[in-house]
Amino acid sequence: MNHYSFILFYLFCNVFIYAFQGSLWVYIACFLAFSAVVVWGSFAIELGYFVNSITHKRTKTKEVALTFDDGPTEFTPQFLDLLQKHQVKATFFCIGKQIEKYPETFQRIIAEGHTIGNHTFSHSNATGFLSTSKMVKEIESCDEVMKQIGNIKTDLYRPPFGVTNPSIAKAIKQTHKTSIGWNIRSLDTVIDDEKKILRRITKTLKKGSIILLHDTSEKTYRVLVDLLVFLEDKKYSTFTVDSITNSRKK
Repeated sequence: MNHYSFILFYLFCNVFIYAFQGSLWVYIACFLAFSAVVVWGSFAIELGYFVNSITHKRTKTKEVALTFDDGPTEFTPQFLDLLQKHQVKATFFCIGKQIEKYPETFQRIIAEGHTIGNHTFSHSNATGFLSTSKMVKEIESCDEVMKQIGNIKTDLYRPPFGVTNPSIAKAIKQTHKTSIGWNIRSLDTVIDDEKKILRRITKTLKKGSIILLHDTSEKTYRVLVDLLVFLEDKKYSTFTVDSITNSRKK
């Protein structure tokens, strides 16, 4: 929470305390309500509570972005084969450790013209609790691996789990990254039913949508098979995130 949030919280609580004659319960209620808003803002990247993230493209064209997190993995080559078959370019937000594990796959992603984004070095489960310096290290370590293995540098960054907070906001600024979110979250790592995942994506699809998927399972691969057919049937083309930011560099 930054100092502006504390000031707002202080003013908010004191107004209510004054209005209700200094009731401790009112103060507690205010604190809980404010805390709930902060937590919601931390996990809902589309709100831009701590970080202004790109969550869609302003366009009148029927086009969407396919983005894949947490790779490369053993499944990524299947995704690449499918994308190549349909002549579709996507954006891959890669984890540094995974790049080290699958260097040839990472190089293939680049060689086939897909866009690369930074997804930290380790994708730590403690991301939301890391200090600014540790977050900077996570981002810069991933950059180093990308440069070493793929000879590529990217200004695109996607926060693990979509979590943002003041420390992460400072780290993004210090590393000169552009935060990339989404407006369609497939929940493909949570939902088991492939038809439900596909329905979740297609029912809210609109021009300029950025779709969050993961190249980490056969399940999502099968969802992508049906999704690409759907997009072709509905006359949707695809774009990569760098078409918005013009930040992709080699």
